Amino acid sequence: MAATPTGRGDHGRRQSKGADEMTEIGLIGATGIAERAILRPAGARADVQVRAVAASDPVRAKEFASRHEIPVVHQDYAALLADPEIDTVYISLHNSAHHRWAVRAAVAGKRVIVEKPLCLSSEELEELEFAAEDVQVFEAVATLGHPWQETVRGFVDDQSYGALQSVETRMTFAIPAPGGFRDEPELGGGIFRDSASYWLQALQATVGLDDVEADGSSDFDGPNGVDYSFHATLRWPTGVQAVLECAFGEQHVADHVFTFEQAVIKVRNFLRPMAGAVPVNLVIVPTDGDRKVVGFPASSYYDSQLTRILDSEADDLESAAPRIALMAEIYAAAKAGSA
Repeated sequence: MAATPTGRGDHGRRQSKGADEMTEIGLIGATGIAERAILRPAGARADVQVRAVAASDPVRAKEFASRHEIPVVHQDYAALLADPEIDTVYISLHNSAHHRWAVRAAVAGKRVIVEKPLCLSSEELEELEFAAEDVQVFEAVATLGHPWQETVRGFVDDQSYGALQSVETRMTFAIPAPGGFRDEPELGGGIFRDSASYWLQALQATVGLDDVEADGSSDFDGPNGVDYSFHATLRWPTGVQAVLECAFGEQHVADHVFTFEQAVIKVRNFLRPMAGAVPVNLVIVPTDGDRKVVGFPASSYYDSQLTRILDSEADDLESAAPRIALMAEIYAAAKAGSA
């Protein structure tokens, strides 16, 4: 059903709610990722309700709401933001629209969750920071906070296997269906911006992103000149180098390889917990010793992500800033190199 837009005057910074308080979420975008990242984990909680949805096509929004038993369908995004019953907004649009609607949601006084990437440039991030002075903004990078990253950071810091020398990451995703935003450069399409969110978050958590030099390259030979394959590099003053190879292709790949002086540590299929509660393992191959596996209990990235956001007293803007800046710098370098 359609809802009548109403004003909202509460602009106080939102903190995590008490155990008896209900979080009311509105979805901007009737998307598959909204199903996986919000609807499924919210359905397992008694303190969360997905109250409303809006989409660019109202008919599609109504069908989505009916399929997922969402009680309210708003005629457009602005009407959803004006709904006084909604305190949290999840935005999953094409990448170039994330910034605009995140700013509008923040101005409306909502807690804002934006599917990665949060935005596409440091300038956009600055505008969002200004708009969100009194509210929380989160970037939905589902891998953030998994304990494997803290474990690897411990190896880096205490040099259990000697100094870190390099990090290699390979990511391959299914070729997009024709007609989607990933085939449109003006909509933020291509492979790099989605892959970079996971890559840079993992490096930030395990190595840090201070004082890095960044570069990137692509042939931009996908439909309409988008990047269907991409090579990115970060270099630290210590000599450590991190490389990302990402592409659209036939076989899914999501692997990190950390090479230390005395061991190689592999994280295979690190995106598997997006499919549900599955374990992630670190495979450690010392240069002089037996191979061993450090296992982590089965968990769902999306369940953990929603819990992290709803329980957090802070938000993601400060930690997202260097990731957004590097993503933009690397992409610009690749465009300049292909000109």
